Amino acid sequence: MAPDPVFFELSWSILSTIGAANVFFGLLVISVTNFSPVAAVPLVTSTAGSVANGLCYYAFYSTSPPVANRAVASAFADMLWVVQEAGLSFYSYMILSRILQGKQWYIFASIFWTIILALLAVRILIAVTRVRSIVGSTTGLHLQETVNHLHMAYFPLMAILECVNAYYLLTTFANAKFASFKRARKRDLLQYLMRSTEVRLALLALVGIMRAVTYSFQAQAQMATHIASQVDRFAYTLECLFPIVM
Repeated sequence: MAPDPVFFELSWSILSTIGAANVFFGLLVISVTNFSPVAAVPLVTSTAGSVANGLCYYAFYSTSPPVANRAVASAFADMLWVVQEAGLSFYSYMILSRILQGKQWYIFASIFWTIILALLAVRILIAVTRVRSIVGSTTGLHLQETVNHLHMAYFPLMAILECVNAYYLLTTFANAKFASFKRARKRDLLQYLMRSTEVRLALLALVGIMRAVTYSFQAQAQMATHIASQVDRFAYTLECLFPIVM
């Protein structure tokens, strides 16, 4: 039997290190500013991603642990991935919770939490399917196809969620900008917020769409075995780096 691959010879170690580094840099920033719920979003998502990528190695690349341990590690990794990926949208949610009021807020909150619950439900199905694959209850190829199809629903939902966030942010900032032309400094701030939102929309929506396409070609669980799966790994790397933008 061939030995298990060394963790730091795989891309999962790099992705896990990126998450840990983001947490470290985030704590440095907070130490010289002030802690806030908005600042906690990149810390929580980066921590979840870092741990999830480590668990992915344990579940899918290490053969020495018992099957039950690998199955549990896979399930926890999937739940932490949804914290990482869906958690990025809470950055916009916390900002909008302070500036939207009345009917507009209730409409946004209803759409936001509906999509979040849908993401969670799809991720649970993915986790259950991967656990079944590890314990060997049915053929791995059939289950991998199921996982691929579930991801084709999961990633577009993420892209839609970020588009909804961006729509409300951009319209709110635009209205505030047009309503106030008296203070140049305020206009500069609003312009910055609009551009920042546009960048976030472009990046996260692009990542969601790209992963929905590339993951559909996944041939083996958590393995980059061909060009499409390598492009998917590249897109996920961009997602891991995204907290730096926040």
